Amino acid sequence: MLRILAAGAIGLVFGSGIAISGMANPAKVLNFFDIFGTWDPSLAFVMAAALAVTAIGYRFVLKRPRPLLEPKFHVPGNRKLDMPLIAGSAAFGIGWGITGFCPGGAIPALGLGEPSAWIFVGSMLAGIAAARTLRIALEQRAAQNT
Repeated sequence: MLRILAAGAIGLVFGSGIAISGMANPAKVLNFFDIFGTWDPSLAFVMAAALAVTAIGYRFVLKRPRPLLEPKFHVPGNRKLDMPLIAGSAAFGIGWGITGFCPGGAIPALGLGEPSAWIFVGSMLAGIAAARTLRIALEQRAAQNT
């Protein structure tokens, strides 16, 4: 129960920060990407602050023997740049640039009543399901060929 309450509190802080910073507003995000037009650099400060808090937080948290509410840390072990990582990053960036939404901004926008966020989140979930189905099919094909 404590884990659920902690997750809820963390999600509330994160969502509030996204909403207050304007990252749930696709027009603000698209203006950030429009460097040669109506550029709005304010989201760079949001990202810089998030990066600073994360860098400092990781230094302290990862020195602990384990997290408070989990038996171990869940840190990715794979550090190689492979095609799925590059393709996924490109798809994420293109989608963010076209729509002005990323998952971190779209989910809080659902709570703000943003209609386009519902379309984005539904499409995002469909894309996740399609990518998972494709990955499984490719893995099965590779296993049959070996």
